[in-house]
Amino acid sequence: MAKLLHPKATAVWLVDNTTMTFKQIGDFVGMHELEIQGIADGDVAVGVKGFDPVANNQLLQEEIDAAEKNPLHKLKLKANNAAVGEEKRRGPRYTPLSKRQDRPNSILWLVKFHPELSDGQIAKLVGTTKPTIQSIRERTHWNISNMQPIDPVALGLCKQSELDEVVQKAAAKKAADGAVMSDDERRKLVSTEQSLGMGTEPKIPTAIEGLESFSLSNNDDDDKEDELPDADSFFNLPGDSGDQDDD
Repeated sequence: MAKLLHPKATAVWLVDNTTMTFKQIGDFVGMHELEIQGIADGDVAVGVKGFDPVANNQLLQEEIDAAEKNPLHKLKLKANNAAVGEEKRRGPRYTPLSKRQDRPNSILWLVKFHPELSDGQIAKLVGTTKPTIQSIRERTHWNISNMQPIDPVALGLCKQSELDEVVQKAAAKKAADGAVMSDDERRKLVSTEQSLGMGTEPKIPTAIEGLESFSLSNNDDDDKEDELPDADSFFNLPGDSGDQDDD
């Protein structure tokens, strides 16, 4: 649907150049009739220059004539074939030239800290292409050695609310697919059903693996210590009894 250019300036022109009612003008430009009355009284849009909708190909003179004759007639915006479908155009977000050099750094940040985001989501968020994202994911980008991960919000490439929204969508999709997210992702708590479905084998930290066998070996050593002869037996050497008899 085509949109009116410069609504307030158009309202000023219609107030000054037509005899239409305030309501007719307000409905056409998307303003309240009291605002139109304020324009007529000189209290609203002071200093705003009128914008001629007829000369600028937005309104037919026949529409104005019909509205002046019939207070109930509603003005219709002139159709502009060149603008049909313009509001539905989709594509990468426009990035100012001054910030385009920072875009790879923001992509690297998103790939590193939000791996759940798809290439399409990242492309829409910071205004880039999927091949560029893929080259950064695979670390084949020509400047990968000089790149540093930087938050796209800090660079002004997107808003925090936009980043939060796309991350939440990615988390919801991953949860719907049945995938359990890691602690680092911190997007979704593991449910009881999911935790019960995990393996029951206890996980022993690698730092203490082998302690059980080590403890058993120590117990064997203790048994061996118990089997050692008494210390007094060392003094009862063979021949001691013969020497005593000679004396």
